Amino acid sequence: MTGSRIGRVREDEAAAWEELVATARRTVSDGLVVGTSGNVSVRVGDTVLVTPSAVPYDRLTPSDVTGVGLDGRQVLGTLVPTSELPMHLAVYRADPDARAVVHTHAVHATALSLLLTELPPVHYMTAALGGPVRVAPYAAYGSAELARGMLDALTGRTGCLLRNHGTITYGATLDQAYDRTAQLEWMCRLWLTASSVPGRTPALLTPAQLDEAARRLRGYGRPT
Repeated sequence: MTGSRIGRVREDEAAAWEELVATARRTVSDGLVVGTSGNVSVRVGDTVLVTPSAVPYDRLTPSDVTGVGLDGRQVLGTLVPTSELPMHLAVYRADPDARAVVHTHAVHATALSLLLTELPPVHYMTAALGGPVRVAPYAAYGSAELARGMLDALTGRTGCLLRNHGTITYGATLDQAYDRTAQLEWMCRLWLTASSVPGRTPALLTPAQLDEAARRLRGYGRPT
């Protein structure tokens, strides 16, 4: 492919690719995706490493590294990047601090996307995603329309649901983006479980309680 520099992968890109593949495999082992559905990316400088289209994650090797520029032009490898590349690039262009994106077809989150326009604040980890998680309107996968709807739903958030589709989260690291995905799926499962009890309405957190949680989470893990 014109412009490809496969064989000239930098050391930092090779390390990031290894971490990306491990994360992609984790989405399968943790039941967040089936087969080759879902995708993962990580930004290294101005290059976005991304899982390729239609290749099982357990078959990916260091020589399969796939990367594009922020303009979408392929600069690394010969495998075709994921069809959801427009969503990934939209996140990186919108937030210069974004360094990793995880997209899944998690069952509980996708189920909730069929029922609501927003995941209610059922747990304090809602604050870790910036507040109640919105559901982006349905649009065909891989489309510019889907990317635009996703960006609207991500306003002030680090994750959203995609109606009849799945989830997308991002963060400063792959670990952070993945943790947000896992937390989002868990909260969707929690809501579906609690709301299924006949005659009972789940208790929700107030804005003040979410603000307090956000303050506490900012200091989580730091010495007091």
